[in-house]
Amino acid sequence: MFNWLQYFADWLIYSVFGISAKSHLGEALDFFVFDTLKIFILLFIITTIMGGVNSYFPVDKVRNFLSRNKMYGLEYLFASTFGVITPFCSCSSVPLFIGFVKGGIPLGITFTYLITAPLVNEVAIAIFAGTFGFKVTAIYVGTGIVLGIIGGYVLGKLKLEKFLSPWVQGIIANASTEEELLEEKQTLTQRFPTILKEALNIVKGVSIYIIIGIAVGGAMHGFLPTGFFEHYINKGQWYAVPLAVIMGVPMYSNAAGVIPVVQVLVAKGVPLGTAIAFMMGVIGLSLPEAMLLKKVMAWQLIAIYFGTIAFFMVLSGYLFNFIL
Repeated sequence: MFNWLQYFADWLIYSVFGISAKSHLGEALDFFVFDTLKIFILLFIITTIMGGVNSYFPVDKVRNFLSRNKMYGLEYLFASTFGVITPFCSCSSVPLFIGFVKGGIPLGITFTYLITAPLVNEVAIAIFAGTFGFKVTAIYVGTGIVLGIIGGYVLGKLKLEKFLSPWVQGIIANASTEEELLEEKQTLTQRFPTILKEALNIVKGVSIYIIIGIAVGGAMHGFLPTGFFEHYINKGQWYAVPLAVIMGVPMYSNAAGVIPVVQVLVAKGVPLGTAIAFMMGVIGLSLPEAMLLKKVMAWQLIAIYFGTIAFFMVLSGYLFNFIL
């Protein structure tokens, strides 16, 4: 599918610039050019498609729908699925959290959305598809949805509302869900210019992370010897997956910045499940997010939230290592 991009990268680096294909610099630059172009193309296509879906199902409508309808457990699947198709990063957690609880959404369903959204979004899907192929991407998306459902359900059953800040508890007590949303009567054709503009804004907004991430990945690809990581982290070490999640927590980034690095880790010998567990730790569990959540949660709830999600991330890492 992207052979023409590889030919272009080879031609540009090895013919135009005259850098040897056997040199570390040549390998690093060839990797950088090919992956940058491929990821930007996929990202634009997928964000445009997701933008069309999201224009019909914005977060406010999701919140309103969940607060008004009895779905007999399917609300967890619904919330997790919409976590995939709506733009979100971990630093959006506080306003989204407040919006959901104000709309009367149960805490477990709110957590389901907050778990899934940063892990699996249009940026992650685009980069994952371009990096690991559509089969692995489908498994990753499915795992993210299941992780959100189980994590949200477990947290919901623990009855943790008492650990919300007094201000948030006051919001819940006084919340009113009587407001009706205005339905926009626009066709897809009429919405397309806006969708296209939003897709371009998303690509522009994450471009620096993509470039930095691929630059780091390119340097690792060209200069680190094969087997460097495999010597320290491999399937034979039972602690590799939980260690990868723990190592990812202090490294605040998004999918655009970390997935290119994950690609190189895999190429250098790190098992895919271990590398994905590291990526999940970076994207889904960050110290800045914990500091933001402190505004609406007690530390006990933050610790339970992080601990539960970390546990499921470790399970996901082991699962990926087992099936791939």
